[in-house]
Amino acid sequence: MPFPFTLPTTSSFSFSAYFSSDSHPSLPLSASTYRGVLRDALKKHKRLPPHEQSPHLAAILLALNNYIPYLLAVDSGLGSQPVAGEELDVVLKSTPDLEWRPTLSGASIPGREKGRLKIQSLEYEIYFVLSTLAYTYTRLSRSSLHPLYSSATSSPSAEARTLAIQTATKNLLSAATIYSYLSTRSDSVSSSPPCIDITKSTFSALSSLALAEATLLAVLKDDPYPAAVAQDRNKNDKEWMIKAPDIPKVRAHLFARLCLAAAEHASNALSLLNASAGKGVGKIDGALLGYVDDLRRTGRGKACRFFGIDAEIGGKTGEGIAWLHAGMHELGFKAGEESGKKGLSFGRLKKGWEEKREDRRVEKGSHWGADAGRAEEQRVLEMLEKKWGKMNDTINTQAIPPIGPLMATMPSGREIHTLKSYNPPALDASILENMRAPPDRADDYGDGSSDEDEQKQDPVGAFPGTKEDYSSSSNYY
Repeated sequence: MPFPFTLPTTSSFSFSAYFSSDSHPSLPLSASTYRGVLRDALKKHKRLPPHEQSPHLAAILLALNNYIPYLLAVDSGLGSQPVAGEELDVVLKSTPDLEWRPTLSGASIPGREKGRLKIQSLEYEIYFVLSTLAYTYTRLSRSSLHPLYSSATSSPSAEARTLAIQTATKNLLSAATIYSYLSTRSDSVSSSPPCIDITKSTFSALSSLALAEATLLAVLKDDPYPAAVAQDRNKNDKEWMIKAPDIPKVRAHLFARLCLAAAEHASNALSLLNASAGKGVGKIDGALLGYVDDLRRTGRGKACRFFGIDAEIGGKTGEGIAWLHAGMHELGFKAGEESGKKGLSFGRLKKGWEEKREDRRVEKGSHWGADAGRAEEQRVLEMLEKKWGKMNDTINTQAIPPIGPLMATMPSGREIHTLKSYNPPALDASILENMRAPPDRADDYGDGSSDEDEQKQDPVGAFPGTKEDYSSSSNYY
């Protein structure tokens, strides 16, 4: 976690061909210039291998922050709204024709990339650009958390771990704020969006999803158990030779309620995404739906673990083990299904294979954490069950109660984060003053082909320079 969003790509576009401004003649050209930089950055990002995409996110963020003020200035000029105290006069000459490739919509043909979507509204351009900004913040949070899960080096120190989690939380809250702004802004549009990526319910769902992820990170910051399990599995970590991992006492009941709040946000996001799919604007990608459901399960599983820790601290070891069983049930696993078996079994081999595959994904930096930490939480529950079970069998034998009555006593969640209002960036008065001069060159940003990034690529497996020999393959579908 967080979810590995795919950044969309877009076609070339000339603002001067569709907009003009008598008060600030250079505004359309400036908007086209910064949009062209963003388009090239997104196109380059798409072609990079997974391990090189994370360092390139800074260039994407810079291009977005440079373009958004000009885009919003053109939009404000169309609505006769002042920018930095200045009146903008922007006139629509003809209906704009833009293209964006949706990334949240499920592919109509399995295995084939979804084509670009034509939009004829500047408002939908704003939706795509700001949602791309939110995707970028989420990807930046993944980059911050990557060292915590990597086994290529020794485990990070407590200070480095805290800094990584705080940085990731800040980025996730920024993404949630942008989604919330888009959800509110979409109330003013009466027309139906052209795809599910930019609907109000999708924006609300993604805001809830980012808030759920940020809430779980607030727990992870002070949760010593995942770090201990990761350290035990990290072959490059030699600290265990010096001392055992420190497991300080945690505010178990508070953490449990925070995890329940995260699960509630994830459940809300899942309901909104399913509701969006029934409105005739496409369907959400199954990978995102599966991730949100796994995040809901992970939140409830963590809550059960902390309730178990709270019970074990109070001397109720049997009840604590029952809470661990409840956590496994919430995660969708059977409690103790492998612990009582000796030797090899298919389930144990499958689990080991899946863990090694996930480790390879982490090292390659591609689509790791797609289960929202569900398998990681399973390892923590199994570690505690093994430890407490041995204690309960040898020292202080207590009956293990059924999990049904325990789960019925779970309280409501408790919030820890409050979303602030998103303030869209605006152009400075000095920049607006400079754009009162006429443009110094022609706006030719709309002359490029909308699909030139695909046309330049050779078919998969083809010898370079022999694309024409495979021209018939484009008609396969």
